[in-house]
Amino acid sequence: MNKEELHRIIEEQQPNICQIVAVKNNKIVYNDNWNNYKTTDNVHIASVTKSIISILIGIAIDKGMIESVNQKVLDFFPDYVIKRGEKTIQDVTLYNLLTMTAPYKCKSEPWTKVCTSEDWTNAILDLLGGKNGITGEFKYLSLGIHVLSTIITKVSNMTTLEFANKYLFEPLNIKARKEYIVKNKDEHINFVTSKLPKENGWFCDNKGIVTAGFGLCLSAEDLSKIGQMSLNKGIYNNKQIVSSKWIEQMTTPYIKCDEKFAFMQYGYLWWIIDDKKNIYSAIGDSGNVIYVNTDKNIVISVTATFKPLVFDRVQFIQKYIEPFIS
Repeated sequence: MNKEELHRIIEEQQPNICQIVAVKNNKIVYNDNWNNYKTTDNVHIASVTKSIISILIGIAIDKGMIESVNQKVLDFFPDYVIKRGEKTIQDVTLYNLLTMTAPYKCKSEPWTKVCTSEDWTNAILDLLGGKNGITGEFKYLSLGIHVLSTIITKVSNMTTLEFANKYLFEPLNIKARKEYIVKNKDEHINFVTSKLPKENGWFCDNKGIVTAGFGLCLSAEDLSKIGQMSLNKGIYNNKQIVSSKWIEQMTTPYIKCDEKFAFMQYGYLWWIIDDKKNIYSAIGDSGNVIYVNTDKNIVISVTATFKPLVFDRVQFIQKYIEPFIS
């Protein structure tokens, strides 16, 4: 199969893909675009944002701004008023947020309630805890981890956006991101569903704190740099961006998921595809992916416009892209 044939297969079978970049042995070996996207265009990478937040938490720990993942969440919110009768939120740690094992009082995510509140972080803290205690049950929520972004803002005396620009994006030669704030529900929906290229932005709440569970806009080339840095144990261009210790912890499987999540394992906001071969991924809605295969020294990044229920992107990468570049 040549590049033209692969281009056509992707166009026919995965029509919402915008960009793919593949890196092998630290060199870009494949770079292609679809849907009138240019290489430099940005796409909303959805939940891949979570994995970027994990790296930022690691950088904050490396710098001594956060002691460890075992710190209690409420250590960072001393003024938070605990609800009467609540006995669980007091024990929730960063580890629980990073592994999606934090307990919540909601069955599904209350997007309207949180996103229309005056303080997203406080509204989310109100959801944490409950009568069942900390059970270790995997509960995947995009809103819940917004607290992590607020914590980075608190400990660094910078906005999380400024922190990311200075300590992650700039060292990776990724253009600085700017805050993106919407005025209403319609603008929020348009941000998520629009098929047009995005600005160099990161969705923010009404206080200017970037969202941790979604909202970051990057290109596939940008994502490939993040993947390559992770594959190289935190090093990019001979500079240690985040410690190798954090990369190892971040990509260690802590939770085994059920059929709903394709029986994958979960690290610190990264999905573990194969723990024996050390293959892991950042995975977002619509099939946005950073795929890292340390066994073969390969990074593959994919960006895609909004399309619900795209669950087969990693399998597609392994069936078509990985063999093509190998």
